Amino acid sequence: MPSVSLLLLTLAANPAAPAAPASPVAQADPKVAVATVLDDWHRAAAAANEARYFSLFTPDAVFMGTDGAERWTVDQFHTWSKPFFAKGKAWSFKSVSRTVFLSKDGQTAWFDEALDTPNLGPARGSGVLVKEPAGWRIAQYNLSVPIPNDLMGEVTNRIATYAKTKPATPTTAPVAPTKSAPAPKP
Repeated sequence: MPSVSLLLLTLAANPAAPAAPASPVAQADPKVAVATVLDDWHRAAAAANEARYFSLFTPDAVFMGTDGAERWTVDQFHTWSKPFFAKGKAWSFKSVSRTVFLSKDGQTAWFDEALDTPNLGPARGSGVLVKEPAGWRIAQYNLSVPIPNDLMGEVTNRIATYAKTKPATPTTAPVAPTKSAPAPKP
C-alpha cells in the first residue's frame, strides 16, 4: 500500500506533460475549420481533383445548382460532373466573403458565401456542413446567381416564357439534369 500512495503523490506533484498539439485546423475555431473545408473543396474543383472534391461531401449530400431542376444527390452530381473532372478542368469558384454559423452543440454549421466565378460572374453559395469523426463534411450546397432587383421583372418574365416551352418537371423525385445543364459552369 505504501508504494501506491507514493505513486499517487508522485503523479500529483508531477502532472503528465500535455498531449501533443492537434493539427492547426483541429485546434482552430470551428468556423475557421468549416471555412478551410469549403476553401479546400473549391480548390479541388479548380484543380480537377475529383477524389478530393467528392471526399468532402457526406454520403447523403445534396447539391442544388442554378437551374430549378438541379437538385442532385451526391452520386447524381458526381456522375454529371465526371466528364469535367476527366478533362482536367472542372470549375473555379473563389469565395470573396463568407459567413458561418454553428449549432449550439457544435455539430452542424451553415454558411453563405459570395463567389467570384469566371463563367457565372458574381454567384452565391450556401449550405450545411456536419461534423463527422473524420472532420467537417458538406451535407448540402446551394449554388445561385443573385439577380439585381431592378432586373427581377425582366428575368421572371423570361423564365415564365421559357417554362411555357418546356414540359412540366415532376416534383415527386429528384431530377438529374441532362449533360447540357448549366450549373456549375466549368
